[in-house]
Amino acid sequence: MNLHRKGRAALVLALVVAMAFRVSWNALRDIANAVGADSTAAMLYPFVVDGLMALALIATLVLAGKDRKFALRVLGAYTVASLVLNYVHGLVPELHGRSVDWGRLADWDPANWALVLLATSLPVGSIYFGSDLVAKVLHHRPAPIPAAGTIAEESTQTERNRSSSDLPVSTPAPITPNVTELPRPVPVGFLKPTVPTKPLRSIESAPTAPIEGRAVAAESTRPRRATGRVPEVARTPRPRRTADELLAEARTATADWSDDRLTAEGIRREVRTSPANARTLRDTLRSERGLQVA
Repeated sequence: MNLHRKGRAALVLALVVAMAFRVSWNALRDIANAVGADSTAAMLYPFVVDGLMALALIATLVLAGKDRKFALRVLGAYTVASLVLNYVHGLVPELHGRSVDWGRLADWDPANWALVLLATSLPVGSIYFGSDLVAKVLHHRPAPIPAAGTIAEESTQTERNRSSSDLPVSTPAPITPNVTELPRPVPVGFLKPTVPTKPLRSIESAPTAPIEGRAVAAESTRPRRATGRVPEVARTPRPRRTADELLAEARTATADWSDDRLTAEGIRREVRTSPANARTLRDTLRSERGLQVA
């Protein structure tokens, strides 16, 4: 129903514009004859002025930003120009019967010159402004309209990204200690507990017994394991061997080795050195035996 109403409103508006154009067309045709246009040019002259107004109106509805302001200015300028020429047509009765002299639109010369300049410059302005508006409309790319689902997702994401200071803060519930009695240990075989058993409480609510004004932590009977890597300071310092000492140890260790067994990995395990030093020792020992260096 709403679409049909818009269609009828557009049709009525188009009829009103068409009738207004017909009334203005008569006045602009007589003005064109008065400034020296022939019959064909005078018939097309109203399309030059009022037609550019229609084009500027369409460009105003399509364009945006600075281009829309430019189209509004063109529309306003040509509306004022058409109004002035229609007003002059009503003041000079001779224009109706085409009995006025060429180039004479007013008795006062300065006013006549201004009116003739206005009437003759409108076609040139229509060429410039009309071509510019057509180019702007053809090259206009409207911004894409996001779908409804996309808008809902963006609003949800924006709500999630809000900082915690913007969200309402609720008072946290008080934390109550959980006191739970653990079952008593059952003696296994002939062993009997030497310490009277009492119900144990959780660590959160168990108080620490002060001894001589200090709190003493409970000691564990199990041996503690070393967790993580032992720092370099706690390690036993290992003497560094020079290259000659490494070579001497390698000669002694590999004296009874076969040529196939003389590898970098074997030397590294035997001498306990780095892979780079093992490869150097291997090459040196193989060269001493007259073998090919790998």
